[in-house]
Amino acid sequence: MGPRLLPLPARRGAPLLGAALLGGVLLVAARARADQDRDGAESCRACRGLADSFSRGLERTEHEGFGGGNTAWEEEKLAKYQHSETRLLEVLEGVCSPSDFTCHQLLEQSEEHVEQWWFHERQQHPDFFQWLCMDRLALCCPPGTYGPDCRPCAGGPRQPCSGNGRCDGDGTRRGTGLCVCSPGYGGPFCAECGDGYYEASRNKSHLVCAECYRACGRCTGPEDSSCLRCKRGWVLHEHRCIDIDECGTEMAHCRANQFCVNTEGSYECRGQTAPRLALAAWALDRLAARNATRATGGTEPSAWMWMSVPAPRSRCARGHRRCARTRRAATAASAPVATSGRMGTVWRTSPLMPQRRASLTT
Repeated sequence: MGPRLLPLPARRGAPLLGAALLGGVLLVAARARADQDRDGAESCRACRGLADSFSRGLERTEHEGFGGGNTAWEEEKLAKYQHSETRLLEVLEGVCSPSDFTCHQLLEQSEEHVEQWWFHERQQHPDFFQWLCMDRLALCCPPGTYGPDCRPCAGGPRQPCSGNGRCDGDGTRRGTGLCVCSPGYGGPFCAECGDGYYEASRNKSHLVCAECYRACGRCTGPEDSSCLRCKRGWVLHEHRCIDIDECGTEMAHCRANQFCVNTEGSYECRGQTAPRLALAAWALDRLAARNATRATGGTEPSAWMWMSVPAPRSRCARGHRRCARTRRAATAASAPVATSGRMGTVWRTSPLMPQRRASLTT
């Protein structure tokens, strides 16, 4: 009996490494395909620009061989200019602008095709763009088609994507042929209204979608009472979308040094800066004062009560000294200036809240 071979133990990291390599290969392939699609669209665009410029040159030189005068002599001697090499060279001189490198490169590559069309194919194939860019160079496709074989786009070549979007690769030898819908439209053929839009009008060939009320995800009309589904941050109640107060529930997630501010459809976490702290304290005092007013039968009408109290004399009042606020009087910035040297004005909070006193001197 010969030696027995034992299987090698499988490495745990091998499957992960293989998956990572496969993912990298797929990512590179996707990027390469995207680059090819972009290059294909640019090549078709360049060829179309060259063909359009060439056609304009033909229109410009159509009557340049005739200078006027003896018409019979001109027709006999100069009629050949229309199909002459001289006219072709004059047209080609103005096809590409001096700084358009892509046009010059394409013209150099297709020079033989241009001469063949001019001297042999012109009468049979009058459409220069179709003959050069579609039939010979195979850079473009007819409108409403895409890909190497010029297949019909989604929705058909007559009206791709129902007229409510664009076909990926339309008119080029690249792309997927899938629809990229315009805002407000959806579905594989862009024949439906997208989220946040409703069907305003429709006939056999056209669809018009209009925008819903801002809180509606789906709706039947523009009113706020025509909602069928709400966007995130809103809740549906009797066909209306009501804003959710995330700050009053456990849906808000703010840090310990931040406070929550509810907004329409969402919330914000704001930093505890000094003005905002004062604003938050003021809101709390307002709420406490309202509760105190209800409890005492209206004896204290406001959360803040103005009162005049003796103010401490300023030690900086004499000479050329200048007063500066310290942290002890941090809340004095929101108090009005006193009207006399002996009296100052302060804010006193409701007796249910911790008292904050601040005095100012003139």
